[in-house]
Amino acid sequence: MREILCAALGATIMASTLGAQDQHAHAKGRASNDSGFAGVQERGKKAMGVDQYTSTHEFDALTDGGRIRLERNADDSAGTAHIRAHIREIAQAFKEGDFSTPQFVHMQKVPGTKVMAQKRNVITYEPRDLPRGAELRIRTSDPEALRAIHEFMAFQRTDHHSGGTSQATRPHD
Repeated sequence: MREILCAALGATIMASTLGAQDQHAHAKGRASNDSGFAGVQERGKKAMGVDQYTSTHEFDALTDGGRIRLERNADDSAGTAHIRAHIREIAQAFKEGDFSTPQFVHMQKVPGTKVMAQKRNVITYEPRDLPRGAELRIRTSDPEALRAIHEFMAFQRTDHHSGGTSQATRPHD
């Protein structure tokens, strides 16, 4: 009887372990079938300092620009600090017309960035801390820059397989 109980307990532990592994694999989304996405995730981890599979990344198109939000999915003070530093770094780079980080992550010129670089003097970039990360608010009143920001956000949502709003209905703060 003891052998049966030990075998049953072992099977339960094995099933729990496999279930956790399945959940982790599922959390990786389409990466196992999409090497391009897996590359974006890996390069994103290098650029941002956090595992992209255990973070939430959103790209919102807003009536006055856009918003990039990146947060850890669980409490992680080191990961949160990395995200906040990353958001501040890209805010400064974007202000200077430098979009090399998105180009590195996506291994291509990212749509919208050429115009965003050209129009950098009419676009503002405002980083803000969030409980588990940070966001970058991007604002402009220039119609051409606004279209470029929306193009940038749409590309990011698609290539990161992430969330965010695609319909610019109102500004968010």
